[in-house]
Amino acid sequence: MRRHTILSRLFAFKNHINYPINRSIHTMKTDKYPLDAPSLEELAQKLKPALASNYTHSSVSVETCPDLRKSPFHLATEGLTRDERIADVGGQPNLFPSPRLECKYSLPALAQAMEMDPKRGSLIGAGAGPFHVLGTNSELAPNLNWENGFEHINNQTHFAKINKPDGKVSVQKCPSTDCALMINLFGSAGLPGPVLKITARGRTGSFKSFSECIRHALNAAYGDERPISLGGAFVIKSGRSHYHVMPDFPSKPFESAKQLNEWLTYHDFEAPIVCLSVLHSADPGKAMGLRMEHTHCFSAEGENKGGHYHYDEGGDVEYEAYFNTAKAIYRIDRPEVTLERDLHD
Repeated sequence: MRRHTILSRLFAFKNHINYPINRSIHTMKTDKYPLDAPSLEELAQKLKPALASNYTHSSVSVETCPDLRKSPFHLATEGLTRDERIADVGGQPNLFPSPRLECKYSLPALAQAMEMDPKRGSLIGAGAGPFHVLGTNSELAPNLNWENGFEHINNQTHFAKINKPDGKVSVQKCPSTDCALMINLFGSAGLPGPVLKITARGRTGSFKSFSECIRHALNAAYGDERPISLGGAFVIKSGRSHYHVMPDFPSKPFESAKQLNEWLTYHDFEAPIVCLSVLHSADPGKAMGLRMEHTHCFSAEGENKGGHYHYDEGGDVEYEAYFNTAKAIYRIDRPEVTLERDLHD
């Protein structure tokens, strides 16, 4: 990327110059990849040994999803069933080496690009917040549903940002249905139905991340040529976990992934925290350019706790999760560059 282009983007943001409106479904290139998802019963059997080896107590079963609108999950939608699909939108190359500030998206428009039913649906996941609305960069935990048209949105999305005066984390409800740069979404009709229920307590194994433990178990079971993709929510019910929150955009381009990771702010928070997660077991030949796992979290109790989930601190940590399989992946507005690995350490 040319230096003058990078600097002009940063100059435009710092001086509040508006870029064109959000990208529309007519300008975003979308590739659809059908998936061959195993039964939930098969997945439960594949996951059990990996969870048992990483936690003192664990269980994996197929159950009817509880009403996730209720405590402790506080989702906008009741369940995770019917028309299940995942979207990977934009990507980390839209942040590195410099923010591509023209990459702004509307979540309802992304739902349309995902061929979701306007009569009823829901989106959850992890992405970057709408800097053009909030006035700063942030971590976004999208959490919304609709009925009788995309214009009737129930938006329970949260964002985590860094307060500029004191450097502390602030977690709030998002006033917008926009996002930016990158986002990973699990979409469904939001109906009750069968899902994977996963519980774990007392980590003793080497996988410090609950979601990465699941992802690696799926990869071990199905290999690098058959992608298995899950989306859902989990609650960290007890224990302490590690997160990052992006500060506002830097004044100059990143020179390395190391510098980007040093730019991030890191935080440890006590449970309970709600986490929204999208993960893939594989991306054969990196043909889709997927982000393999992405989880963003928020406190449903009004506390300033949340951000991008990294891992737990062990000890008395406890998880309760509900996941479903995606039947298709929508790769939307893919950057021209594919990174060799996730930028985050």
